[in-house]
Parts: sequence; C-alpha cells; structure tokens
Amino acid sequence: MAAYLQWRRFVFFDKELVKEPVGNDGPGPGSGASRPLSLPPGITVCDSGRGSLVFGDMEGQIWFLPRSLQLTGFQAYKLRVTHLYQLKQHNILASVGEDEEGVNPLVKVWNLEKRDGGNPLCTRIFPAIPGSEPTVVSCLTVHENLNFMAIGFTDGSVTLNKGDITRDRHSKTQILHKGSYPVTGLAFRQAGKTTHLFVVTTENVQSYSLSGKDYPRIELDTHGCGLRCSALSDPSQDLQFIVAGDECVYLYQPDERGPCFAFEGHKLIAHWFRGYLVIVSRDRKISPKSEFTSRDSQSSDKQILNIYDLCNKFIAYSSIFEDVVDVLAEWGSLYVLTRDGRVHVLQEKDTQTKLEMLFKKNLFEMAINLAKSQHLDSDGLAQIFMQYGDHLYSKGNHDGAVQQYIRTIGKLEPSYVIRKFLDAQRIHNLTAYLQTLHRQSLANADHTTLLLNCYTKLKDSSKLEEFIKTKSESEVHFDVETAIKVLRQAGYYSHALYLAENHAHHEWYLKVQLEDIKNYQEALQYIGKLPFEQAESNMKRYGKILMHHVPEQTTQLLKVLCTDYRPCAEAAAESDGPGCRANSEEFIPIFANNPRELKAFLEHMTEVQADSPQGVYDTLLELRLQNWAHEKDPQVKEKLHAEALSLLKSGHFANVFDKALVLCQMHDFQDGVLYLYEQGKLFQQIMHYHMQHEQYRQVIAVCERHGEQEPSLWEQALSYFARKEEDCKEYVAAVLKHIESKNLMPPLLVVQTLAHNSTATLSVIKDYLVQKLQKQSQQIEKDELRVRRYREETTRIRQEIQELKTSPKIFQKTKCSICTSALELPSVHFLCGHSFHQHCFESYSESDADCPTCLPENRKVMDMIRTQEQKRDLHDQFQHQLKYSNDSFSVIADYFGRGVFNKLTLLTDPPVGRVGTSLEAGLQRDLLLHSKRGT
Repeated sequence: MAAYLQWRRFVFFDKELVKEPVGNDGPGPGSGASRPLSLPPGITVCDSGRGSLVFGDMEGQIWFLPRSLQLTGFQAYKLRVTHLYQLKQHNILASVGEDEEGVNPLVKVWNLEKRDGGNPLCTRIFPAIPGSEPTVVSCLTVHENLNFMAIGFTDGSVTLNKGDITRDRHSKTQILHKGSYPVTGLAFRQAGKTTHLFVVTTENVQSYSLSGKDYPRIELDTHGCGLRCSALSDPSQDLQFIVAGDECVYLYQPDERGPCFAFEGHKLIAHWFRGYLVIVSRDRKISPKSEFTSRDSQSSDKQILNIYDLCNKFIAYSSIFEDVVDVLAEWGSLYVLTRDGRVHVLQEKDTQTKLEMLFKKNLFEMAINLAKSQHLDSDGLAQIFMQYGDHLYSKGNHDGAVQQYIRTIGKLEPSYVIRKFLDAQRIHNLTAYLQTLHRQSLANADHTTLLLNCYTKLKDSSKLEEFIKTKSESEVHFDVETAIKVLRQAGYYSHALYLAENHAHHEWYLKVQLEDIKNYQEALQYIGKLPFEQAESNMKRYGKILMHHVPEQTTQLLKVLCTDYRPCAEAAAESDGPGCRANSEEFIPIFANNPRELKAFLEHMTEVQADSPQGVYDTLLELRLQNWAHEKDPQVKEKLHAEALSLLKSGHFANVFDKALVLCQMHDFQDGVLYLYEQGKLFQQIMHYHMQHEQYRQVIAVCERHGEQEPSLWEQALSYFARKEEDCKEYVAAVLKHIESKNLMPPLLVVQTLAHNSTATLSVIKDYLVQKLQKQSQQIEKDELRVRRYREETTRIRQEIQELKTSPKIFQKTKCSICTSALELPSVHFLCGHSFHQHCFESYSESDADCPTCLPENRKVMDMIRTQEQKRDLHDQFQHQLKYSNDSFSVIADYFGRGVFNKLTLLTDPPVGRVGTSLEAGLQRDLLLHSKRGT
C-alpha cells in the first residue's frame, strides 16, 4: 500500500476558466476579455464523447457543448434527466429521465446523427424499472458494441439489456443481479472475445462473465464506494476496475483484486484520463477558521481535485474547487464543472516542459519513468540519462553516474563518458562502461585497447579471461587483432595466444610464440596444424628462425610440406585424397648456414619427386661440389666425387648446361667439366682442356673419339704438337697417320705446320711424304686410265651416231623385247635395236616417242642434265662448299662438269666460229637421237 503523502506533487496541468467565444454575440466594443462560459442552471448529470460535452438538467433538457463552445439543446424529458451515457465509438446517447411524477424512470436511446424535427432521433424508449416494485436508477452503462446495456438501482438490483440496444425488437432485458445494497457503479470490460461486467455497491465489488452461460459471478471484495467513485482504466493499466473508497483506492481484475493506494479523503468523483487517475475528494481536516466558528460550519466546502500518475507514483496536479458537479474528458483536456455553472479546463503540459520541471528539481529517476510512460523516443531518453549521469557525477556518485551513462550507449558519444573516468581512481567505473560498450558491439579498436589496459592495470585476470574467452566468433564483441596487440604489450602472452588460436589469427599466434615466448617447438607444431596455404606462407616467413633453433624438426616439416602435406587433424583421419605440395625451390633460402639439413632436404626431394624444380638439382649439385672441394679425407672425397658426377649424369642439367658448367669450373671439378663438354659436343673445349694440362695421350684420344664429328681436331692437334719443344715424335706421327688416311690437310700445309717445331726433323714426315707421293702417283695412273676409257667410249658413241645418220638400220629382232614372244605384225621398232608388239608397246609405253626399255636410263641422264642446269647459278652454295671442303679441286671439277662455268651466249655477242658451234650442236643432237625410235 502506497500512501499518497509520500508522493511528490507537481503542476503538470495548466488551469484556465473556459470563456465564451468572441463572436457576433460576444462582448461589445470597449469591453475587456470575454465573459466566462456559463452553463444552464440545474445541471444534474454530465458526460462527454464524440466531440461534445453533454449535460442534462432538472427541466428535462439535454445540452451539447461542442469545441466551438456554442451551446445547443433539446427537450428530452418532460420533467428531468437523471443519467446520461455517451458512447465513444458511436454517435449514440443513452439517457434516463422522468416524464411523469413518481418513480417511473424511462430509458431513451438517441441517434445523434439523425434528426426528428430538428432534435436527435429517439430510436428506443423503455421503462427502466425491472419489476413491479418502484425503485430509483442509480447508474447506467452501455457496451461499445451496442449489444449490452446495464442499469443499476438503489434497491441493489441490476438489469442487463442484451441485444441491439437501439431497437426493442432485437433486445432482451433480464435481471442480472439482486442485492441489499444500492448499486453505485457499473463498467463493461472487453478483453478479446471475453466480456465482463463489474458491479460495485456501497458494500461489495463483484464481476460477471457475460461470455458464458448463466453469467457466472465472482465476488471480488467486501467493501464498495459511493456514486461516481468507480471507473475503468485504459490498457496501460490492463483495463482494471478502479474503486475509490474513503480510505483507499482499489484496482480489480475480473477474477481478483489488484494493487491499492492509500489516498485519504472522502471521495466524491473518480475518473480515468489518459493514464491518470482523477479523484475529487473532500478533505476531512477542519479548516483553521472553523475553530472560531459555530459547529454548523465546522467542515469546509472546499473540494480537492488530485490527478495521480499511478505508474510513476506522483501527483501530476492538485487544486481546490468549490462544489464540483463532475469532471469530463474531451479534446485532450479535462473539464471541471462547478455548481455555479462555470467550466474550468485542465490542459496537460507537453512532455518536454514536464521533464524540464523535473530536471530543475534533480528528479531524474522520476523524469526517466515519466519519459518511458510517455513513450519518449530513445534519443530523448538518452538525453535524460546523460543529464542524470552528469548530476550524479557532479555529486561525486561515480558508481551511479556510470550506470546512467551505460544507459546512453548507442546514443551518446562514448568519448564524452570516457574522458570523465580516465582518472586512475575511477578505473573501475571506466571498466564497467567499456564492458557494456563491448557487449552491445558498439566498441571500436580504441575502446578495446582501453578496456584491456584497464584489466591489465587492475591485474584482474579473471575479468580479462571472462572478456576474451567467448564461445564462438558470433559472440565476440571486440576487435580480436587489437586485443592481441594490447595483451602482447602488457605481457599477457597466454591470453594473446588463446585469442589468436581460437579466432584463427595464425600470424599473431606465431609472432607471440616466436618473438615473445621463444617457444619454437610449439610454433612449429602449430604450423603443422594449419591449412596448406597458411602453413606454406608461415614457413616462408618464419622458416629461417625455426631452422636456426629447431633445424631437424623444421627440415622434417618442410619435407612433408613439399611432398604430400596434410594438416595434422586430416592426417590423423587418414584422408584418402591427395595432399598438397609446395614448391621446394622456394624454401632453399631458409637453409642458409645449415648445409647438413639442406643436403638432407634436397636429397629427399630428388628421391621422392623426380620432377622437382631445377633449382633443387642446381643447389644440390653446388652443395655436393662444395663438400667435395673442402673434403680432406681421400675416401670420403672419392665418395663425394662419385655422388657429384652421378648427379651430373642424371640428365637434369640438359636445359641449364651453362650453369652446371660454371659450377664445375668454379670448384675445379675436372671430370664434371669434361663430361659437360662432351654432352654439349664442345670437342674444341675438350681438346683445349687437355692441351692446357699437357695431357698428350688424352689429346690423341679426343681426336680418335671425336675426329669423325670434328675433323679439324687433328689439324689442331698437329699444330699443338708442332709448337711443343719437347720430343713429341710419337704423337706427331700418330696425327700425321690419321691426317694422311683421311686426307685432311694438303702436304704443303703439313710441312709448313711442322716447320714451327725446332726439334722436328725431316725423318718425322718422311714416311708421310713418301706415302702421299705414292698415293698421288697411283691416283694419276687411275685418272689417266679413266680418261682413255672415256675417250674410247666417246669415239664409239660418235661412230654409232654417224652410222645412224648415214647408214640404213636393219631390224632383225624376231622376238618382242617385252613379252619375248615372236614378233608379229603390226610391230614397233626403235633405232636403239628394241622391237615390240604394237599391243605390248601400247600397254607398257608412257610415250609414243620413247622406247620403254631405254626410257629409265634415258630419264636418269636427262634428270642429271636438268639438275646441272638448275644449279648453274648457285654461287653461294659453291662458295660454301669450296670453303669447307677438304678437297677444293674436286668441288671445282664437279661444278665444271655441271657446266656452271660455261660462257653464256648472248644475242649481242659476235659469232665465235662455225666449226665449234656446229660440232657442239651436232654432239647434243646425236645424244638426243640416240634415245629416239626409228621410223
């Protein structure tokens, strides 16, 4: 129970006297303000709704006062009007009055939208008395759906009119309640499809459920109230039925009693207005003047009107009136009617004005509650919270201030609050504010940094762990990367590692492990758990550090990474799919200053992957050559020599021949250099290599092995030995023997070459010269014999040509040259002596002018002649052959034979001679005729 004396009083309403409108009938010229509005005398009952104030008087008239304040009325009853009820959702007015003297009240229902002779249309009239016993109507109420009308009587009975209240035909009246105490209040309550009727008497409160059969009744309380001291609240108070007793004000639900408020004073009127409870009461206290007056005037006639805010627990307005008739609500204001016929209006101040009044009194909590009840937006509430926080801060209540500032998060700039609590003594308050800021996901990186610094300054590890150890990524309310940076700077490495690992910030995890904790083993194991792309990038970044501290484990991980990598979790699951493979060549720089691990890594890669990058083989070759060059143990050096040579012979250096050759030359690896020279067919370099090292036998061996491919090697060998002063007769003789057998050099050139050697005597080349002269003599004899044979052949052919020209040709062949059968006419004969059947000739002959038997041979001759003619102008080819041929004379003779050097006869040239021309022309003609058939 809350005593009203504990509630603060405010003036949230402005009181004014309603005055008549200024118009044609208003005050005359020179008058002051307009006169107060005066209602007709004898007002007995009031109500409001549908934009008008409705009054009933003792003369049976009903008056309407619209917003324009132009009072109108009509005669509703002959005697008096006792009750009015104006529906809020329909323009229907229900009234109770008397047309005759005596206890015979009538209920009339008026349709204010329709007119009957200028007056509202009366749609229904029926007697209000429930039975034969006369009684007086005490209260009236109508349901907004027009299906229920309840009338209460002083004898304790209540009638319920069910059906369309505007028509007699569709309505039914029954007695709902009978009692011994006068009915003082009725109210319908509609919640969904359920309808209840509250009935209050002077001694009890009860409710009826009108939705079910037999209308079950529940007695809610055993004390009641006077007339007009009950009302139904709005949905903000859950449509509770309010009963204003002299001691307390009670609130009821249809099935139980709710809260009560101790508002003292004799209650005269109870009314509900826009969330406020309006109570008009007469104070029981004796006025100060009454102590000196007679007993007849001991009590005051003053009446107190209080407007209560039940939600926020304060009195919004309080004022004294004289003889209040009723309180009405319309047009957003309260209207108080007094017995003198005047109307006072109470207009509620706007929310901002009310808040400013509360701010002046530092009543911020009350301002907050008021703003919420007035449904002020979030920006307005945040402004109140900020002012309240500033007030508490100025009073030194930092804990309370930060709680108010927390309620401004999202509306107030956080820096405004943070600056107030940067003092080290207020770090707890700042921490609380920053925590809430993060929980609402409104913090930026600077806020995260500041909060973590607060935790670290407070040494509050439990709060720090609670802050960072969230269950999932979606629950993180801060920037993880920023948090890791701050924790590193503060030395909370374990917390930084937790964040980095749980939120997959792999780079930060490795930075903490390697740069701060120096836990290289854990870092290496962590890399092995990462996906391939991240494991590869992190090994490139941190590989050198790991190789320096844990070389063996790092090498092992690199082997896996470059062959068949799977993260540890997948490897444990034994995934069947192929793993990923990194480029092993890119990790070679990691092994700087670790040649042993590098050698193991490279050898592993060459064994497991034959298609390893070329850089792997190049580096392995260089490493083996270095080891070979610096090795002192002969046995180990021999082993390293064999390994390096086998690597060179593996065939992986064909495309990088020059690079391998440079490596071998840098390390003076002779066998490798010679092997590469031989693979590159650099026979000249092999020869020069042996010459530089004065390896005479190897020089001869190179000439014997590669002389067929490079004949000039023998000439170089002869020139080399010719310049040696020491006795090299054995080698010179071997070279001369090969030169002589292959006819590589002219004898004169050989003599000139050996002339450079002062130790070489004629005996060295005696045998060479003798053999050379003998061969030339033999060749001369063979050439002379061939010339004689060609001359004899030429003479014979000329004789045959002459005979063909001058002597008849007798064909004596008896058999066909093709089928060897006896010749029969018709037959074909050729001058060459071949004869054919005509049908055989036609079957096998390609041309009518050529002998089928001689045609192949003749064609060869003609092709040779044609080829010689085509090559007659090939000057470049001739020069090339002449330059590189070992026997230039043969080349020239060959071109002479082709007729390349024959002089062309131009039309402008003078005739050379008849005889020569005729002889050559005759010779060509004889050759052609020799291949044609005779007639």
